[in-house]
Amino acid sequence: MLQGHSIALIIPCYNEGLGLPHVLSKVPACVDEIIIVDNNSTDDTVEIALRFGARVVQAAKQGYGAAYKVGFANCESDIMVTLDGDGTYPVAEIDRLAGHLLSEQFDFISACRFPLQNPENMDRLSKIGNWGLTTAAKVLFGYGLKDSQSGMWVFRRSILAKLRIESDGMPLSEEIKIEVIKRKLRFLELHIPYYMRYGEKKIRKLRDGVHNLWFLFYLRFRS
Repeated sequence: MLQGHSIALIIPCYNEGLGLPHVLSKVPACVDEIIIVDNNSTDDTVEIALRFGARVVQAAKQGYGAAYKVGFANCESDIMVTLDGDGTYPVAEIDRLAGHLLSEQFDFISACRFPLQNPENMDRLSKIGNWGLTTAAKVLFGYGLKDSQSGMWVFRRSILAKLRIESDGMPLSEEIKIEVIKRKLRFLELHIPYYMRYGEKKIRKLRDGVHNLWFLFYLRFRS
């Protein structure tokens, strides 16, 4: 717990057996519960999660957003923390981010990767894609986001009832931030380090990038 609030770490996983030990071995003591959402893994992801004392829930429908929806539904902690199981996000920063959320009375903190502490930890195409999608979000919505695609968030579970979340895929990351800002909830971006991933990349850069861009236009004009 932190400042009297329970904290859950939710990690969607699809074949993250290489990265998951590096993530789970660094989870700070303030985290009360670790929820691994297994998205049909065929490696030893589940076994590793159980070895570290995590609770494993299954998301039968494939997809980043679909996995998170299952994780959210299975969490009862006051504060939710999300990140990937590939070792790219700094687990040790949970203390700082959650502490800031609580002490400064924010509803949602998104961990901002840019400017990259080590530029070599992200390939050129990913940098261009992140810049393009974040710029598109700024133009379409007028929000001053710095990293619309970040997958590390810290937020109060109570706000989920106020959000309209539809995406079952990668666009959930941009959708949840836009929804938080649109609903005039207390939103903040805080800078974090970003690391080289362990294991094979699951994202299909061009296809996912185009889909995320389409989804931004859908969000802008949906009723």
